[in-house]
Amino acid sequence: MVFPELVGGNALHYDPKHPPMIEVLGRRLPVIDGHVHVFPDDIRLAREAFVERDGWFAELYSPEKAKLASTEELIASMDRSGVDGAILCGFPWRHAEMCRLHNLYMLESVAAYPDRLSWLGIASPIDDGEAEARWCLANGAVGIGELNADAQGFRWTDADLLMPIAATCAAAGRPMLVHGSEPVGHPYPGKGTATPDQLLALATIAPDVDIVAAHWGGGLPFYELMPEVRTTLTRVVYDCAATSYLYALDVFPTVINLVGSSKVMFGSDFPVLGQGRLLTKVAALPWASVDDAAMVLAGTAERLFGMGGS
Repeated sequence: MVFPELVGGNALHYDPKHPPMIEVLGRRLPVIDGHVHVFPDDIRLAREAFVERDGWFAELYSPEKAKLASTEELIASMDRSGVDGAILCGFPWRHAEMCRLHNLYMLESVAAYPDRLSWLGIASPIDDGEAEARWCLANGAVGIGELNADAQGFRWTDADLLMPIAATCAAAGRPMLVHGSEPVGHPYPGKGTATPDQLLALATIAPDVDIVAAHWGGGLPFYELMPEVRTTLTRVVYDCAATSYLYALDVFPTVINLVGSSKVMFGSDFPVLGQGRLLTKVAALPWASVDDAAMVLAGTAERLFGMGGS
């Protein structure tokens, strides 16, 4: 099967000789990983130099055991794990020059694997973010993100900084992916302070753009039981990146029951989590229906990133 054209010309093609590998309730389903991270050689092979240049990068990647993956390593993981397509995220750099370095790498990666990959542009709200967002979208990015207030030095309530990027995405019909943080639970590198109240504030000041709240929005979907919150979050969806580090797997049926499968998107946070290991667990969940599984594993990403189903 073939998904229609994406902005920038890339589409995800599924060779009928190699059907999807992931089986749920007796049906093989395509998988789009909506949240993966890759780094160019310039950064991977000179880690210490970038640790010195960016404080948030230092927090996450000072330890040598913290994995920095290349696009080729991602493709190898996808092939092993049954992931048909992926949306590349880079890193929430604070400065525009670093954003551009990483954006160029992701642009080149999609050109090398146009049937498998799409990318989100990196833009820093405090350093020429609107211009970089426009450049990324004009060059085929299917959205902007992962925006991160702690990493990039802004506040989620700062409309003056965020609205230029949000408005650029809204005008292009493209989403923003934003980092989410749990207000409770264990600390970990990169957790940050993007708690549900902060992401709710973002959705309030930017009602015309689709927002992907990463890491289950730090628990934000649970507040959709409040009618006024649900109304504000109409255009917010949640990815499951890093689930195994944060929640019991019951989070999937629980959140789907609260907000619906169309507001949940599969994302691994590769290479933080192995794609195959997480997918094996997700496929084995007590899904209420194949339709719910198909929506989470690919359908939500198709809709948000403009792929269209088949």
